[in-house]
Amino acid sequence: MIADKPLLTRSEAAKALAVSVRKVDYLIAAGELPVVRMGRTIRIRPSAIEYFVEAREQYGKAAR
Repeated sequence: MIADKPLLTRSEAAKALAVSVRKVDYLIAAGELPVVRMGRTIRIRPSAIEYFVEAREQYGKAAR
């Protein structure tokens, strides 16, 4: 199955998350951001970025 969206590089993923490439590397190493490895090349599914953000979404509580 081929997705409609192409796989992202680490730089593109960092831009999508508004973080540094180093932070993306940390998230990958920590196992928090799944990747697709093709030899030494690392690519990230756009759906993995969406899931990562949705999983960390929080709603604020009203101030008392």
